[in-house]
Amino acid sequence: MSQAGHDVTAALTQRLSRLAPVGPVRMSGRVTKSDGHLVQCHGFPANIGAVCTIETDDGEETLAEIIGFENSQNLLSLYETNARIRVGASVRLLDDGHDIRVGDALLGRVIDALGKPLDDFSQPLLDDRWPLKGREINPLARQPVDKPLDVGVRIINSLLSVGQGQRLGIIAGSGVGKSVLLGMMSRFTEADVVVVGLIGERGREVGHFVQSVMTGETRKKTVIVAVPADRSPLLRIRGAERATAIAEYFRAQGKNVLLIMDSLTRVAHARREIGLALGEQPTSKGYPPSVISLIPRLIERSGTGLPGQGSITSFYTVLADGDDANDPVVDSARAILDGHILLSREQAQLGIYPAVDVPASISRVATDITSDELQLAARRFRRLVTLYQENRDLIMMGGYVAGQDQELDVAIQMWPQLVEHISQMADEKADYETSCAALAALTGS
Repeated sequence: MSQAGHDVTAALTQRLSRLAPVGPVRMSGRVTKSDGHLVQCHGFPANIGAVCTIETDDGEETLAEIIGFENSQNLLSLYETNARIRVGASVRLLDDGHDIRVGDALLGRVIDALGKPLDDFSQPLLDDRWPLKGREINPLARQPVDKPLDVGVRIINSLLSVGQGQRLGIIAGSGVGKSVLLGMMSRFTEADVVVVGLIGERGREVGHFVQSVMTGETRKKTVIVAVPADRSPLLRIRGAERATAIAEYFRAQGKNVLLIMDSLTRVAHARREIGLALGEQPTSKGYPPSVISLIPRLIERSGTGLPGQGSITSFYTVLADGDDANDPVVDSARAILDGHILLSREQAQLGIYPAVDVPASISRVATDITSDELQLAARRFRRLVTLYQENRDLIMMGGYVAGQDQELDVAIQMWPQLVEHISQMADEKADYETSCAALAALTGS
């Protein structure tokens, strides 16, 4: 380097030393304003998503997360809404919120959004770390979705074949068997690791799901992140991100992971609460823009990995409020997912479980991972089910006379066999090969 270059470098170094703060950087402050679950404190260096502790009146500490900045102050949202906080309370930075601890010790465990155990065991000893919000992957470097994944459910294996690394939505109203279907896939899948995010569900349902899934061999390969409905919206969002991060970690280890998120709608509701609290303008049905950006960001983290890595096959349940399949969350999710399974209330009322609405459900990668013969059988099955359902009222009223439509006659005759193929008991496993063979035999393909 020339003498002139040395002089410039020395001058810049001297200038930066004068601008740098003297002594350690302050990582704490005092509460200046408290309004419900939102708190403002003196500004100190911290990024959005950082976790802080706040002193309470009873001498304990409560946790809060930095969600924004206003007038040179940090804006925090409390994890515990009933915490007793007053102006002047001490606020201290606890964690930058960037990484979480992960490892094989998570298998067989039930944890919360902060990684604390909810089961009767001690804190898992975890040596590895992974970014909570994931690592970006070049979409051109991802492996293709070219292999089927056995999920253990006959109608999905045969008619809506799922590929390793595919992202699907389960769209359903309340009370149509969504949780039972998720439990079946968790227990019967051939995936190496199962990660379940129970976000915003009722506490009773969380307990029932854990008891039914965490048994036998299934327990050894399953991780459950549970954040019930009564937890703060930030914890619900963090729970969804933690479950996804755990799935990403195991994918990087070469595992084929099944990620189940129940439900994506509750995550969107949590983001709506935070967005409105920050002053975002509501749009369709009160959802601010941050909700619409959260959904693709969360979904795109799953899928296939880089060469040498595994895959994340994901199922996201989407609640159709009032059975409205045109809800903004439903529309946003359906646009980015690789297929969707619609559960029908009408079929549930007829006692057909799982209540998969065959004509309205689709897997966008099924044609890439199945044979031409299976695709032909699936199209014929769909056609017969659609014909029968479109004419069901006419048939029930006695308004249809056999012989008027040959294909409809076949659909009427085969309806009991079609229903039998769709129906499956909650404790019954149907592997991929058997399911496909049953469909081919039923349709004569």
